Parts: sequence; structure tokens; C-alpha cells
Amino acid sequence: MKALFGVVSLLVALVIVGLVLVKQMKAVGQLGAAPAIPASGNVHEKATQLERKVADDVAKAMEQAASARNAEVEKP
Repeated sequence: MKALFGVVSLLVALVIVGLVLVKQMKAVGQLGAAPAIPASGNVHEKATQLERKVADDVAKAMEQAASARNAEVEKP
């Protein structure tokens, strides 16, 4: 009886954590946001495209950070 109660309570806890996780991911906007990569091509091509996309995103973020930092430095 104790084991059954333990398993049921564990499952209930997992369901609650899962629901909270889904709610938070929806609030942040990361749920269902798949990378915009065409479905055609083989795995190597997809991996290369994803690598380029990530590199471009990182470069863009670095440029935005540098612009923001320069804008703060130029403030009187």
C-alpha cells in the first residue's frame, strides 16, 4: 500500500511539474518554436544549415550587445 501511494504521488508530482513547465515555456514563447530550416536535404545539410543559423544568431546578438554598450558609453 505504501509503495502504491509512493508511485501515485510521484506521478502526480511529475504531472504538476510538467504542467508548470509547459505554462512557463508558453509564457516565454519557446514552446513550439522550431528553427526555420527547410525539410528537404539530408542530415548533413540540415546540420550545416542549423550551424550557420546559430552562428548568424550569435553574431547578431554580439552586434546588438556592442551597439548597446557603445550607446551607454556615449551617454553623458
